[in-house]
Amino acid sequence: MISIVLADDHPIVRSGLRKLVEQPEDILVIKECANGMEVLDFVKTGEKIDIVISDLNMPEMNGTELTIALQTINPGIKVIILSMYDDLNHVAAVFNAGANAYLLKSADTEELVFAVKMVNKNRKYMGIELIEKLIKLQINNLYNNQLTGDLGHYSERELQVLQLIADGLTNNEISNKLFLSKRTIEGHRQSLLQKTTQNNTASLIRYAIKNRLIT
Repeated sequence: MISIVLADDHPIVRSGLRKLVEQPEDILVIKECANGMEVLDFVKTGEKIDIVISDLNMPEMNGTELTIALQTINPGIKVIILSMYDDLNHVAAVFNAGANAYLLKSADTEELVFAVKMVNKNRKYMGIELIEKLIKLQINNLYNNQLTGDLGHYSERELQVLQLIADGLTNNEISNKLFLSKRTIEGHRQSLLQKTTQNNTASLIRYAIKNRLIT
């Protein structure tokens, strides 16, 4: 039997959660609490608790604070955060605090029960909606990095020279503008051709524009 404690400052929410989570015969809600402090008081009774399902935003002690406190008092108790907040910064903070799972309150019964059973097996779990958001963010970041041509691959001086080349300046003009020798400018131009794998200035400029290395 998986023993559950529910923590949420809204009685109606707790009542609804109890009905959802207790559908399988091997899950039992043994206590409902209105905040983290009440959970800690119940923990001190010595009652066997496997998992605490807690809201993130509660008075007196929120879900993150409760998670941290449980790590000190009884690290064997696992924590599932159930929240309305889909901000990935909140998710990261909760997991860093020691939580075992984070789900949105829009999760259905099947997912909630699945999360409980996964966490009871010492597995981490993140809600499907959050995973989809994280994947989309990672894809966007990858796409944006490709569009910017990985600016970290080029020195600030190389990008400066590249912009001036695109503006139509000759090596001599760039040399005078940047107070560098013509040989140094030629070196930067050659380095840019090698890094971008281009054969001439025209193709270098096209590459730079396409990959947003220049404005």
